[in-house]
Amino acid sequence: MFNIFFQKMNYSETANWLFNKLPIYQLQGATAYKKDLTNSILLAKHLNHPEKKLKCVHVAGTNGKGSTCHLLASVFQEAGYKVGLYTSPHLKDFRERIKVNGVEISEDFVVDFVKKNKSFFEENDLSFFEMTVGLAFDYFVNQKTEINIIEVGMGGRLDSTNIITPIVSVITNIGLDHTQFLGNTISLISTEKAGIIKNKIPVVVGEYSQESRLVFEQKAKKMESEIYFASDLKLENYPSILIGDYQIQNKKTAQQTIKIIQNQNEFKVSDENIKEGFLNVIKNTGLQGRWQKLSENPTVICDTAHNYDGLKIVLNQVQKEEFNELHIVLGVVNDKDLNEILPMFPKNAKYYFCKPNIPRGLDAEILKEKAKNFQLIGKVYNSVSNAYLEAKKKASKNDFIYIGGSTFVVAEIL
Repeated sequence: MFNIFFQKMNYSETANWLFNKLPIYQLQGATAYKKDLTNSILLAKHLNHPEKKLKCVHVAGTNGKGSTCHLLASVFQEAGYKVGLYTSPHLKDFRERIKVNGVEISEDFVVDFVKKNKSFFEENDLSFFEMTVGLAFDYFVNQKTEINIIEVGMGGRLDSTNIITPIVSVITNIGLDHTQFLGNTISLISTEKAGIIKNKIPVVVGEYSQESRLVFEQKAKKMESEIYFASDLKLENYPSILIGDYQIQNKKTAQQTIKIIQNQNEFKVSDENIKEGFLNVIKNTGLQGRWQKLSENPTVICDTAHNYDGLKIVLNQVQKEEFNELHIVLGVVNDKDLNEILPMFPKNAKYYFCKPNIPRGLDAEILKEKAKNFQLIGKVYNSVSNAYLEAKKKASKNDFIYIGGSTFVVAEIL
């Protein structure tokens, strides 16, 4: 009966099946994390090893992965190449994760892929991420992409994407995030991220600390890989439509990566392509949620920053803005270390506490009570949209509204 029903499922039903039938980290947390690549390798073999037919750039890191991936994809699109882009998580639609030249994977391809491989998925108890990575690689081969930008989901060493041998590996930066999976020190997390460094494949590191640099240098030496530290290099600061302060470093990381690829003489990318790629990244790739302005009078900005390092930069940027009063629509997931992030938030703001509409969302009442300990005062709202509507109602035209704390909060607004 189920098989007959499944064969008739449309895209919406298929996407729901992916989310609901198998564990997914964004929804469930720790129960969805698998600590080996056995299933990813098994699926790759089942699909006739699409990963071996692709030329890829592999991007890991705590923050900036998504922006760096989109910048790279945009530049290669400007250079005239057919570019596959795999990123996570999505904001509104599952298909945002898999794009070719900025166009999302078709609904039909998703439905047909799941239908064709459903028995194999179930027999081997594949996770959401394993299936999605297999889908992306299969789709890129089908579309005959020339270069593919692949973002690590979490960590690196054991991430489902880590079955590829890229032309360049990229690690944007290291911060204390996902510590329950990756370790609770910079050294341990760096070791997990360094797992994407492959034998004799160059690696670019965006930002580093003494601790993380040592780990990266040791791994690069072991793998006989040339290593480049983008933050140490003097590169032209091309303008970009991505205006968040943190984009300065992401642009440098992308530029250094492109420079290495230029030297490999396989892909031709001009300085003009880089310039236009940075300026047109939103138009070319559809990137959303990075210091994104939703309206003016009052100014409304949303940003997906959700850990200490990302929020620190974003909240510093908020304080640079000119406004009469600051309104903050805030929601988080329930495994967030509030003692770490809440002290960074400004006390002179009005808060609109809300719960992102996922199982992992933290109850807004709990967030409000915890925030009160740090003199962050506000009211609770029963949804993200209601919190946002109330902030807009209360704000005058010279005020500033910031929406954030979680990718899922931003997703509900967009």
